[in-house]
Amino acid sequence: MADILPPLTTKEAFEKVDNSNLTRPVGYDYVDNEAHDLLKRGYFRGLYLDYYPAFFDEKLLISARTEPEHYELGASYYFHPKLQFSGYVNTYGGLTAVVYARTDNLIIVAGTELRNARLYMAGAGFEYLALNYRAQLELSSERDIGVFRASYIHRVTPRLSLGGEFFWSSVYQKLGVGYAARYETDKMVASAKVGSTGDVLMTYVRKISKKVSLATDFEYNIFSRDDVIASVGYECKISKQSTVQGKIDSNGVASAFLRKKLTMGLECLLSASLGRKNRDCKVGLRLICG
Repeated sequence: MADILPPLTTKEAFEKVDNSNLTRPVGYDYVDNEAHDLLKRGYFRGLYLDYYPAFFDEKLLISARTEPEHYELGASYYFHPKLQFSGYVNTYGGLTAVVYARTDNLIIVAGTELRNARLYMAGAGFEYLALNYRAQLELSSERDIGVFRASYIHRVTPRLSLGGEFFWSSVYQKLGVGYAARYETDKMVASAKVGSTGDVLMTYVRKISKKVSLATDFEYNIFSRDDVIASVGYECKISKQSTVQGKIDSNGVASAFLRKKLTMGLECLLSASLGRKNRDCKVGLRLICG
């Protein structure tokens, strides 16, 4: 246990009560970000092509994404490094517009989506960034379902962050709360989330060396007791151009992911997964240019 959670020195224990030494924590939704990036990788099937050319001194960015039976075209314009407008249209009949604005202490994001000429989603989010905490407020409506959500996370010590959230949905006037904790050092990150819906998520990521990291997570619902899933995975940075990830979960699904930079501006992603129970095999290739 001493290696997993190294003890605090006298100096570190004293620094815990000095708020001036506490840095801003990650957002409430990102307390398990390291484990999510390693274990929740979106494995895909088929051939995907992404193209991102830039124009007008890189203020205008055009994006094109080709997927099996789907095509998306988008554009982003940077009026200022802290002000951005983005729009996307796809073959599903969807049209999306997003505005992103930021100051030193405030982030505002507003967006809307039309599908088949009808309003499908609209929402806005506000996030306040302080020295050692951050608070977020979100308002959204999707398919006539309204959602209100507020979250707060505070760095309590140099290593520990604690947070909570409150949410309300117009469906059955549903209310809920959630809590989160994150403990981090230079070599590990541990996190836990629990909500009034009964969902529990615990993650642990260990940095073995500069190139190798191991991760595990455990998901459980207190009320159903049937929705239990655990997974373990690894990440190995073979070189500056190549990274390999792999994982296996309690459902018997084994997955692997390779990211490789072929040349300047060209990147290749190779994805593969195999399920033991249903024998479902997925193999995909994504090329990113830009």
